[in-house]
Formats: sequence, C-alpha cells, structure tokens
Amino acid sequence: MTTGTGGPPLLMLLTRMRDTILNGLHDRLAEEGFEGVRSVHGSVFRTIDPEGSRLTTLAERAGLTKQAMAELVMDLENRGYVERLADATDRRAKIIRLTKAGREAQAAAARILGDTERRWAGLIGEEQFAALKGTLAQAIEIEATST
Repeated sequence: MTTGTGGPPLLMLLTRMRDTILNGLHDRLAEEGFEGVRSVHGSVFRTIDPEGSRLTTLAERAGLTKQAMAELVMDLENRGYVERLADATDRRAKIIRLTKAGREAQAAAARILGDTERRWAGLIGEEQFAALKGTLAQAIEIEATST
C-alpha cells in the first residue's frame, strides 16, 4: 500500500517507528532486570507525579477508564513497581506512588529512550533528526488546534 507521495502511508511509518522504539525499550529494560514492564505500563510511568497520583488522575491523564488504569496499577503493584498509600488529604482515597524499583525502571526507560534518540541522530544526522522531531511536533500542534 502506498500513498500519492510514493512509499508507505505515514500512519504505517509512524506505527512501525513506535513499535521499533517500544520493542527496543522493553528488550533493554528486560536485559537490565526490569522484568514484566510492558508498553501499556507507560500509561502509568508517563503520567504519575513524583510524589504519587490518585488513580482517577492517572486515568484522566492517560485517556483511560478508571477500571483500565486500576488493572494496570494492580499489575505494576504485583510486580513491585508501585504501591498504594492512604491520601493524607482524604482517607478514602489512595495515592499511587512508584516504589524504588518503579523509580529505577522509569529512570532506565528515560535513559534508554535518550540513547535511542542519540543513536538515530548519529545514523541520520543531527540536523535531519532534529528536523524530523520538529516536523512531527508541528504536525501534532496543527492537528490539535484545527479540531
């Protein structure tokens, strides 16, 4: 399947890029001992505040239902990456907070993703890589403001 510009459609290219990045990330995380971290867990790792967050806040930020986020949190809790604590401002609520292992996994993911970006910049050239990122950011902004 190609588009009028020749070559594969943009969505296919972006999906393949995303899959390549995530597969590399999770392979490296597993190599470094962070077993069981999956791409869906990024919905927690990307949206959680350093001091912890309520489940409803995490779900809202990630664009997930509370039930879906609760399943992700339970999985991460069972794997030792998050813990639930009583919210000091509302005893009925719980705060989800990264454990030491969770903070280490989050930091490792950031480092690995940074390594990936530096490697790609080295392969295609820093200017071209910066242009790619800038163009994608610009397209996202245009789409966000046009709808």
